[in-house]
Amino acid sequence: MFDNLSGWVGYLVFLAISTAIFALFGLGLNLQWGFTGLINFGHVAFMTVGAYTTVLLSLQGVPLIVAGFVGAGVAALLGLLIGISTLRLREDYLAIVTIGVSELIRLVVNNQDLPTGNTFTPGAFGLQGYPLPLSNFAPNLVVRLGMIGLLTLVTGLCYWQLWRWARKGYKGKKISRLVVGIVAALLGLALYGALVVALYDYANHEKAGLMLLSVVVLAIVFWRLESLVRSPWGRVLKAIREDEEVAKALGKNVFWYKLQSLMLGGAIAGISGALYAWQLTTIYPDNFQPQITFDAWTMVILGGASNNVGTLLGAVIYFAYDAITRFVLPAIIPLDEARLGAFRIMVIGLILMLLMVWRPQGILGKKAELTLGR
Repeated sequence: MFDNLSGWVGYLVFLAISTAIFALFGLGLNLQWGFTGLINFGHVAFMTVGAYTTVLLSLQGVPLIVAGFVGAGVAALLGLLIGISTLRLREDYLAIVTIGVSELIRLVVNNQDLPTGNTFTPGAFGLQGYPLPLSNFAPNLVVRLGMIGLLTLVTGLCYWQLWRWARKGYKGKKISRLVVGIVAALLGLALYGALVVALYDYANHEKAGLMLLSVVVLAIVFWRLESLVRSPWGRVLKAIREDEEVAKALGKNVFWYKLQSLMLGGAIAGISGALYAWQLTTIYPDNFQPQITFDAWTMVILGGASNNVGTLLGAVIYFAYDAITRFVLPAIIPLDEARLGAFRIMVIGLILMLLMVWRPQGILGKKAELTLGR
């Protein structure tokens, strides 16, 4: 437990960064699987490539924003290479190849000497001391108020979407939506207050800038992705997911659309990898275990496939569960830390199993668009 308010605020900043990063990571997977029907069990490979490319370039003096974009581009290139070799085959081949590629990349990085400035460091030692965004940033009062205003704008847009969703449910006699909306609004208001405190007291919360950066990047990617999936391009992806033979009969180049989806989803995961590396401040190959991919699957399935808002909700629920059980379970269940961690994962699996039985489309998903078991 934290002994003071500053400790709690710092922890909430950490949670906000983690949620934003993995929501971004989940959006890439949702585009590939939820909208296009591509089964990707190695999504962490794109995050790994994005993280290491960004860090290695920054160690060579490349500006961080350029390094981040290049990292996303290399992740998209990985999607191109995977797609060219597998997308003309059955869906299960893609699932097998992606999980194999993710482990291959992690093992190569673990055993490869990496260029760190003028020397080479064994990959197993990790990468440390690389430049971080806003590391020397010391905003004055006006700039801090501007940052708070930007956070308020993003929060206001979230509340607007939440209000529209809750109102639609209320008009449809779904009172549960209204209840969930009220609870989410209250919890969001408490988190917003803590993040405002962190931005105002920036000198004592050095990760507050990364928090704002992560939230803004997530908002921009979500906004553009929503526009894309609602466009004719997105409707073609859904048609491919339902029956690609019909899409072919309509003259659509199914292979090319699948490739675009895999590459764009990979690029989004690459961006999340850069943010993840900046959050960790030191990266090791073991930071990119296969478990991270299945965390993203949990978030997407929990929130609802082919629903970007559902992916955000799944990320929020996942990290809320992680935070609550981290503090509550030790007082209830007398287990050591390792067994307690395994128990928490087991409970997540149980929740997911129950969800698949009672609501397989997820919290916000539509059963008509369900691709599980297709």
